Amino acid sequence: MNRTSKGSPGPRARYFMALSLLLLLGSPLRSSGQEVVDLSIEDLMNINVTSVGKKEQHLSDSTAAVFVITNQDLKRSGVTNIPDALRMVPGLTVSRIDSNKWAVNSRGATSRFADKLLVFIDGRTVYTPFFSGVYWEVQDVMLEDVDRIEVIRGPGATLWGANAVNGVINIITRQASDTVGGVVTVGGGTTEEGFAEARYGAALGKATHGRFYAKGFKRDEFERASGDGAGDDWEMAQGGFRVDTRRTARDSFTFQGDLYDGEINQEVVLPSLAPPYAEIVEDTADVSGGNLLTRWQRVLSSTSDLSLQLIYDVSKREEAFTNEEKENIDVDFQHHFKAGERHDIVWGAGYQRIHDELADTSVLTYSPESRTDDLFSAFLQDEILLSDNRLWLTLGSKVEHNESTGYEVQPSARLLFSPRPNHKLWAAVSRAVRTPSRVERDGEVTLYVVPPLSAENPSPLPVVVTGIGVDDEQSEELIAYEVGYRFMPRPTISVDIAGYYHDYDHLRVTRQGAPEFQGTYIKQPFLLVHEFSSRAYGAELATAWQVTDWLKEDLAYTYLNSNLEEEGQVGREPTHQVSLRSAVDMGKDLELDLWLRYVDDSSAAYAASPDGTYEIDDYLTLDIRLSWSPAPALELSVVGQNLLDERHPEYVMENYGLPTEVPRSVYGKITYRF
Repeated sequence: MNRTSKGSPGPRARYFMALSLLLLLGSPLRSSGQEVVDLSIEDLMNINVTSVGKKEQHLSDSTAAVFVITNQDLKRSGVTNIPDALRMVPGLTVSRIDSNKWAVNSRGATSRFADKLLVFIDGRTVYTPFFSGVYWEVQDVMLEDVDRIEVIRGPGATLWGANAVNGVINIITRQASDTVGGVVTVGGGTTEEGFAEARYGAALGKATHGRFYAKGFKRDEFERASGDGAGDDWEMAQGGFRVDTRRTARDSFTFQGDLYDGEINQEVVLPSLAPPYAEIVEDTADVSGGNLLTRWQRVLSSTSDLSLQLIYDVSKREEAFTNEEKENIDVDFQHHFKAGERHDIVWGAGYQRIHDELADTSVLTYSPESRTDDLFSAFLQDEILLSDNRLWLTLGSKVEHNESTGYEVQPSARLLFSPRPNHKLWAAVSRAVRTPSRVERDGEVTLYVVPPLSAENPSPLPVVVTGIGVDDEQSEELIAYEVGYRFMPRPTISVDIAGYYHDYDHLRVTRQGAPEFQGTYIKQPFLLVHEFSSRAYGAELATAWQVTDWLKEDLAYTYLNSNLEEEGQVGREPTHQVSLRSAVDMGKDLELDLWLRYVDDSSAAYAASPDGTYEIDDYLTLDIRLSWSPAPALELSVVGQNLLDERHPEYVMENYGLPTEVPRSVYGKITYRF
């Protein structure tokens, strides 16, 4: 692979900088005065967020590295799924593994089974106890109905609990009263072979609104480096509803639910005791699930409110290397109030019950196969005004009890200083933990087979390498130190800078155990224990510039230095990432959007490689969206993605996967509103 010196930019980097400058200079086309976005830069800085403090506050007043993806951002990006939308966010690494899998994490430790990021949809956790992470391919929502996506980089455990180690993502959909009317979208293209979605919302009473939706898609397979198909085409169908009602001036209720079902094709490499000791299997993962959520909110006064939320969630997944069913019941209570003139307090308590059924497969076994875990939690956070409109101190902690590691205390202290109205400086120190996953506690995984009479195995018998979970009652721990600065040098420009130092302890690693003779083969166990320490530090930049009334630029930059890969559990992260989005209004009814991204070279942990890693070259990619509205109710758009390469690799799954490359693609879409 051709690589350039870290000390000077390579040809792709130089091309990126040149094209970025060209886009920043703008287009000669003028519009009739229509703005690119519905909100001004100042409005965007003051947009209300709820994920940082579990209460409404301006983004600029948040004592955390937070980024908001708006509904307008989603529309103009041309993305068709949540993971690809997250590429806008500085500090996040989003890599496509194949047509139906992603590796997503914040501030390092990215992998298919990333385990340090907590993700919610309307307050419902989409965590799986299988690997303490997220199956991104089944986290689908109708993007038309997403109000915003709030992304916190860094720990959010004080309010959100265990596993919110490197970040929190909260996908928030619109209230039913904001989606009155109908919308139908159909489209298709190369990779996006075909998709359709429909939603209709209406008033159901004087203070009640509801909507229902249905959607489905079929996506084509990606390709190998050889140009052969990767056998990873897939299709999904999903539907759901939401009802919001205000029974009194103080009380409001939300009731919503979703159902999904899909078939996900994949080619996996499974270990075998017969020559050649591994076989490629054409597999189909059958996935399905559903959820129900009900929420009651009461306004007690102008400075006090409370909420009670109940969630029931089920999911099922059956594929070659895992067979799992999960049932989750989640109850959450929260009370927010002001005590005097200086204290703004949020407190709450919760209970979660997770029951799973995990059947054995040829490569993965559990003992016991079924487990029920109960999680109890309580939190308290106080925002203290130290100096009028200048200095605030926020102190808080969450206490949880789980059945693996017992009690966990996750405190934080955050300071906000505002020397001037448009200048906000903040600093934070916090502790967060990740509790052991089901595999770490009870699993035994067959990783690969080393052939007999080989350089790695001179014995006449094959060696079966396994990973064995050890319930050592130890959580992974992070102590995080963060600083940030937000300012607006002028009303049309916003700048958001964050820096951090992460100190990890008790991380999961594998330690070689004693080999065991099994008659026809030798079993070589590697124990999954928590005894690795690591460090990571970096900086993140997000800027927005309304250049003219017809041109807006959004620039995001990520710098990451991590040694999490030293024990070979994860790969080497890209040191530099850059995202530049240009939104151009070319006329009253014509929109042009360009999205340029540069990702530095990296590597992935890959068991099938001789040295355990898979090297990935840096890449530059461009997405273009062109939209035309010939009538107020009709929009026609065409989107080209990954246009600068015929195809390129972004990541590879750690075990059982084959390297796959992301192809250039084009699709068209028709949207009709009524």
